[in-house]
Amino acid sequence: MNMLSLETANAIISSAFEEAARLALKPIAVAVLDAGGHLVAYQRQDGSSLMRFQIAFGKAYGALALGMGSRAIDRAARDRPHFIAALSDVSGGRIVPVPGGMLMKNAAGEVIGAVGVTGDTSDNDEAAARAAIEAAGFAADGG
Repeated sequence: MNMLSLETANAIISSAFEEAARLALKPIAVAVLDAGGHLVAYQRQDGSSLMRFQIAFGKAYGALALGMGSRAIDRAARDRPHFIAALSDVSGGRIVPVPGGMLMKNAAGEVIGAVGVTGDTSDNDEAAARAAIEAAGFAADGG
């Protein structure tokens, strides 16, 4: 099944919030996108700072756009900054090249969507995204 339902997206967000509580993270925001880059669900915890939607969305969107988790995009930004700058331009600034955006894959290895988490350190954001994706029964690919 390649469809990402609203029910599944909301469960992913709930699991990310649970992981954030378990790790005692700062307030996070979570965006869940389908394989076509369409927003399925978004929520932010109370106390989240400004621009969290754009950052969470940009982490997930970048993962889908480039077919790799945002940790790999972060490495590419260091190795090829002009390329990532150009991607930012052609995407209208929608790609955020830091860890916290992960591809979601089904049992057949097909990308069914992506999750972007922001609010704490990038490593902690990624940990919350990974835990949430895996709790939903999918494989997480952060790059």
